[in-house]
Amino acid sequence: MTPATQTLEARSTAPNWCQANQELLIAEFARLRGRLAGKDAEYPIEPANAMEQPAAIDRLTALFRLTSFERDILLLAAGVEMDSALAAQCAQAQGGSQSFAPTFGLALAELADPHWSALTPAGPLRRLRLIKVDAARGLTSAPLRVDERILHYLAGINLLDPTLASLLIPVPPHQIIAEEHLALSRNVAPYFGSIPAASSLATTSDAQAPIVHLYGDDADGQRDTAALAAALAGRQLFALRAEEIPSDASALEQFLLLVNRESALLDAVLLVECGTANFAGALRSFIDRLAGPAAVASRGPFQTSRTMARYEVNKPVPAEQKRLWQQTLGVAAQNSNGFLDNLAGQFRMSARAIHATGSLYADAGPGVLWSSCRAAAQPRLEELAQCIVPAAAWDDLILPDAQKNILRQIAAQARHRMKVYETWGFATKGRRGLGVSALFAGESGTGKTLAAEVLAHQLDLDLYRIDLSSVVSKYIGETEKNLRQVFDAAEEAGAALLFDEADALFGKRSDVKDSHDRYANIEVSYLLQRMEAYQGLAILTTNLKSALDRAFQRRLRFIVEFPFPSPAEREAIWRRAFPPAAPTDGIDPAALAQLKLPGGSIRNIALNAAFLAAEANRPVAMAHILEAAHQEAEKNGRPLAEAETRGWI
Repeated sequence: MTPATQTLEARSTAPNWCQANQELLIAEFARLRGRLAGKDAEYPIEPANAMEQPAAIDRLTALFRLTSFERDILLLAAGVEMDSALAAQCAQAQGGSQSFAPTFGLALAELADPHWSALTPAGPLRRLRLIKVDAARGLTSAPLRVDERILHYLAGINLLDPTLASLLIPVPPHQIIAEEHLALSRNVAPYFGSIPAASSLATTSDAQAPIVHLYGDDADGQRDTAALAAALAGRQLFALRAEEIPSDASALEQFLLLVNRESALLDAVLLVECGTANFAGALRSFIDRLAGPAAVASRGPFQTSRTMARYEVNKPVPAEQKRLWQQTLGVAAQNSNGFLDNLAGQFRMSARAIHATGSLYADAGPGVLWSSCRAAAQPRLEELAQCIVPAAAWDDLILPDAQKNILRQIAAQARHRMKVYETWGFATKGRRGLGVSALFAGESGTGKTLAAEVLAHQLDLDLYRIDLSSVVSKYIGETEKNLRQVFDAAEEAGAALLFDEADALFGKRSDVKDSHDRYANIEVSYLLQRMEAYQGLAILTTNLKSALDRAFQRRLRFIVEFPFPSPAEREAIWRRAFPPAAPTDGIDPAALAQLKLPGGSIRNIALNAAFLAAEANRPVAMAHILEAAHQEAEKNGRPLAEAETRGWI
């Protein structure tokens, strides 16, 4: 019995897989040393029989369908790195060469069942980069070196290839998950539980396994669903962003090879996160050629030649969000006095976002928790919209009672959506049209934007004015893409959206005379659908109500006409135009109300008059207001009538 066999016999009873795997390698290296020495004696491999799980070399052989000759080549190349005696014997067998690395010629001469195809580029050893060969030196005389990743694998250390470590992100199952996503995970798990199609890495004739396609507006939920499904199937999920996939054909080929190899070695499931990426070119080719269990996550559906199992994954509905908040907050959720209803009804967040926010601010109180939810999507919104800090209250809004009552109804509907839609069951009739949309129509300066600020302030929401120059694009499809980002971010952050001068964006669809008309009509149609699906507060203002598409007007919950202010209303506006801290002298609101201007112009005049008084270091007086009024009239192209300013000074 050789020393190697004695060592093996002493350790064969150890239950530890790593130790048994090591003992098997020692025995295999001893067998190869005997082979090189011309001895055909059998070397017992007891550890393989005692191991509950296959040894690394046996699993790799099965995964990539290696022949016995290819298996021995791999063991020989690894053995010279791990066994000094085998390395010395290889050098001696090659005529005392200074290089201990074996050659293909040595393998053909000394190993059993040799065949030339073992080292062809299409064979698994070279195609899967298990072995590195410098073919420029001649195939039979070139040294064979084992890939470092494979060497560690054979030794029992199964870690992701370093070249992919920054690209493939491990995703463990999350602590909390929406009930709907939990059910989806159980449906998806069987697609990940079958033996991976890693054998298709060795040949191209194997049928590909179906790919799971998770689409919808919840990117976090897609990750969580895939991670839990992978765990239920006994595998680990790795996420890859679509933009990391190389576009160059040669680089894509090598990248795909490594990804497929790692999926097999790690018993992994790959999740390709596409977002709104265009499924063409390198991305489509990559998805079509994935070999192992895989999933694709995207915002919308796409077409591919692969067989696909499709599941929609959207953010949890308000009732489920409330349950997730309760689960996250624990004791802190007790006696919330309806706060969680408002929180779940206003913000549209993923289970992961709810857990992250709730865990961080659970003890900080409702106010901090509400503010943190408001801030969730601010960076994304601020790229396409202008944030208006709402500070105006009901008293600042001078309108007839009928208009004020409608505005209070808008606030009430935004505040009690959870009760009506979820608790009372109105959402069971369908989730379209559950948002609160309103059109504010009237002349410029009549208080439309101010009313939007009042509503946002009363509901404790951020108000974002949509910047049309950032949203509307001349490129086909870009306007819809930008608007989708705005609506998605606003729903997550529970923000109120303000489309100023909405007739520019929501105008009437025209007869199609050329391609520009057709795509303009497509944009309006998309907006009609997206506004109906939006679940937050959206306010549109227009000076030209007649210019709006009538189909769009029918989808609005409220339409509020803002009339030109009456003399009494103008007097009330003048009384509120100057803050209490501003020094005034002899200002007569009744006389100022003779000026036939809307509230916006009145506020401009009051502000300009204040600067005139500050420059003169005097209190604001009627003379300052008169000068500012003439400036405002010239700006508007309408000179003041003498009757409007009679008796001012």
